[in-house]
Amino acid sequence: MKAHKYWSVGALVTMLGTFYTGYKKLNSSHKYFALSSMLCMVMAIYTGHKMITGNRKEKAKKEKVTEGEE
Repeated sequence: MKAHKYWSVGALVTMLGTFYTGYKKLNSSHKYFALSSMLCMVMAIYTGHKMITGNRKEKAKKEKVTEGEE
């Protein structure tokens, strides 16, 4: 899933920005980078979960079709 990859890369970039702004003591920027990093991480986890679990309705249809063929 492409969305998971992009959210993960976004989280990595914002984490690097968070570390950098924390190191330079830029408190205002550090806060925004930390919040955006948290958002990207939540979205990466959500899209990864969707990728793993899949759509239950589609799985149920596939099971019914294979049971009917046997």
